[in-house]
Amino acid sequence: MSSQVPVHFADMRAGHRENLFNKLTRLLDAAGIDRIVRRGDLTAVKIHFGEKGGHAYIRPTFLRRVVDRVKTLGGKPFLTDSCTLYPGERKEAVSALTCGIENGFAYAVAGAPLIMCDGLRGQSATRVPSEGGLLASVSIAQEILEADVLIAVSHFKCHELTGFGGALKNLGMGCSSREGKLEQHSNVAPKVAEKFCTACAACLKACAHGAIAFVEGKAFITAAKCTGCGRCITVCEEKAIQIQWNEEAPLVMKKMAEYAKGAVRGKDGQALFVNFITQVSPSCDCYGHSDAPIVPDIGILASTDPVALDQACADLVNQAQGLPNTALQQGHEPGGDKFRGVHPAIDWEITLEHAEAIGLGRRSYELIRLEPQGKSW
Repeated sequence: MSSQVPVHFADMRAGHRENLFNKLTRLLDAAGIDRIVRRGDLTAVKIHFGEKGGHAYIRPTFLRRVVDRVKTLGGKPFLTDSCTLYPGERKEAVSALTCGIENGFAYAVAGAPLIMCDGLRGQSATRVPSEGGLLASVSIAQEILEADVLIAVSHFKCHELTGFGGALKNLGMGCSSREGKLEQHSNVAPKVAEKFCTACAACLKACAHGAIAFVEGKAFITAAKCTGCGRCITVCEEKAIQIQWNEEAPLVMKKMAEYAKGAVRGKDGQALFVNFITQVSPSCDCYGHSDAPIVPDIGILASTDPVALDQACADLVNQAQGLPNTALQQGHEPGGDKFRGVHPAIDWEITLEHAEAIGLGRRSYELIRLEPQGKSW
């Protein structure tokens, strides 16, 4: 048996015989979606709603094709995302769903209901055992665990903390609760910026662990009592409670890999991963802007192995010719390291190495190109 994992690849070519939407449907079939989705399966299509002001997130019309294919197989799809750790447009379900709808992910466009996978305030989750060696357990969003099938559709891009973001990040960060996101990013309690605190007491009421008190008219967090749930961060309208982003990048990446494995727990043979290598921006889609892409659009890839998929995407990006006048500072030539060309201090391969080491998938893959429909485009 071959040690290489099949990764199916559709390039960006399209024409009168086949448009890119139909090509995506063929890609899903080539990757074996008909063996993954069964009649009646509640199918979580995990996406990133995009932040207000950004534009590099996957177009909702492509998600419609994923949704439609799930429906033809008898599945019951829903689009899902999780609340952010930081205060912003997607800090809780009402704001996040509004943001998603305004960015085009409405039922009328995508054809599926929107459900936050971690509840109203990012607290709906269950801790499941971790087998990665760093964490004893991981906090995974409840609706991800309860879904029969998981299809993670990810925008592949650079990332300032992990080098790149793809399927593994969509699983590890995107499928975790707020507590889980905080656990990956920090190992200390949040802190209060006193100059912003108005003593409204919202954080005091929200804390279920008695970790917050008022000292000289300002909120104060006792680190020894804090469990890291992150609820206080979102209820503070003044943004006075702030995350201490103190975890080093290599440890964040390893924790993220362990969280990614937790997200697919219990879904052997019931998970599919799709990456769009389009508008490869230099930073995360969580910003309120999208900078110019560093390479031309490359295509769409799909696999049942998220490690092989992300490895294949990284290789294709590095094989591409870098674009001038972008955030890419070096490695423009085909074969140059595009991720270090944007974020030179980040060893982006750590996530892939740890994910493979803990048994989430394999880095060795066979790239299977989707043949054109007909004799030519």
